[in-house]
Amino acid sequence: MPDMNSPTFWDEQYNNGRAAWDLGGPTPVFQGLLLSGQFPPGRMIVLGAGQGHDARLFARFGFTVTAVDFAPEAVKAMQASADSAAPLEILQKDIFDLPEDLDGGFDYVLEYVCFCAIDPVDRVRYFDAVDRLLGPGGTYIALAFPIGSFSGGPPFAVSPEVMIDSLERRGLRLVRREQPPNSVRDRCGREELLILRKPA
Repeated sequence: MPDMNSPTFWDEQYNNGRAAWDLGGPTPVFQGLLLSGQFPPGRMIVLGAGQGHDARLFARFGFTVTAVDFAPEAVKAMQASADSAAPLEILQKDIFDLPEDLDGGFDYVLEYVCFCAIDPVDRVRYFDAVDRLLGPGGTYIALAFPIGSFSGGPPFAVSPEVMIDSLERRGLRLVRREQPPNSVRDRCGREELLILRKPA
C-alpha cells in the first residue's frame, strides 16, 4: 500500500503526470462564489493547496491567504507561480501539524480535493483541524468531491452528509448546500458545495 501520509507519495504523482485532481487553473465554482460578492475578503487558509490555483484566485479578490501543502513539488509550483497581484503565505507543512499560533486565526477555511486524499481513518483529525483554525464567526467553504460510495483511493469516497454531521458536532452550522451548476464537465453530479459557519 502506498503511504499517502508521506509527501514523497504526492511528489511522485506530480512528477509522473498523475495529478488528476489538478484542474490547471482556478475552480469555476469558487470563481462564481467570489463574483457573487457574498463573501467579503478576510484571512483564509487553504488546506492541501496543491499548486495554489484557488489560493491565488482568492488572493486576487483581496483575501489574505495562507496556502498549506506538505509536498515539496506543490510548494515549488506555488513559489514558481508567485504573483504580486495575488500574494500568498506558503507553508510547507502537514495540515495535522500546523503551529498553534494559527489556531482561531482564520475567517475562512477553503477545501477542495484535500479531504478526499486523506485516509478515512484520519478524517476525524481533519475536522478537528478545521474547527481549530476557524475563528469565531468563521466560514468553511468546501467543494466535496468525489461524492458517492466506492472502495479504494485516493481519491477516497466523500459523503457530504458525513462532512456536515462531523462539523455540526463541532458547533458549525450549515448555511448552504447545493450541486453547483458550474462544476467542470467531468465532475458534474459528483461534487457538492458546502458552506458552514462557526458561531460568532
